[in-house]
Amino acid sequence: MKVRRTWRETERERKKGKGGGSLSGAAVARAAGVARAALRGRRGWMAGGAVAVVVLAVLAVGGVWLFGGDESENTPPDPRARQYTEIDACLLTGEKGVQAGTPAATVWQGMQEASLDTRARVTFVPVMGPQTADNARPFLNSLVQRQCEIVLAVGDAQVEVVSADAGKHRDVRFVVVSDKVSDAANLVVAKPGEALKDTVAEDVRQAVRKVNA
Repeated sequence: MKVRRTWRETERERKKGKGGGSLSGAAVARAAGVARAALRGRRGWMAGGAVAVVVLAVLAVGGVWLFGGDESENTPPDPRARQYTEIDACLLTGEKGVQAGTPAATVWQGMQEASLDTRARVTFVPVMGPQTADNARPFLNSLVQRQCEIVLAVGDAQVEVVSADAGKHRDVRFVVVSDKVSDAANLVVAKPGEALKDTVAEDVRQAVRKVNA
C-alpha cells in the first residue's frame, strides 16, 4: 500500500538549500550601524526614535530567521495523523452538495465511514447549473481526468450520465444510487433506503479491494 511521504521530500529539498530567503547576521549588523550613524548626526536626536524602531523590527525579524527557524521543516509528521492511500473515491452530487437531509449526505457519510477502514481519500463535486445529463457529463469527465479510481453518483442527472458512460471508463469503479439494475461490469447499484449509508460504505470497501487487487 503506497503512502505519501511528503515530509521526507520536504526535508530533502531543505537540505539542498533554497535560493534567497534567510537574513544574515551581516545584514543585521549593517542596520545597527546605520542607526548609530543617525544617532551621532546633527539631527540624530530627531530621527533616532524612528531609526530605532526600524532596527528593532529588523532585529526581531532577524532573530526569527537566524535562531527561530521553521520547526515544521525538521519535524516528521505526527504519527497519529491519518495517512491516506493513493486511492480516491469521488462523489458526484446535485448542486446542493452533501447538504443535511439529502440522499447525498447519507452517501457522503457512508464514504467517510469506508475511508476510516480503507484510508481512501474521499471528495465530492456538485454539478452546478441545469440538472441534466448533458450538463453533468463535463463534471463526470473532470473526476475521471483527476484519476478518481472510484466514482459515486447520486441524483437523477448524475446517475443517468454515469450509467451511460461507465462503459467508456473501464478502469474506474462506479457506484450509483438508483432503483434500476445495471449490466455494466464496473458499475454497482446502491438501493436507496434506510440501509443506504451501510450499503455505500461496503460498496466503497469492495471497490477499494478491487483497485488494490
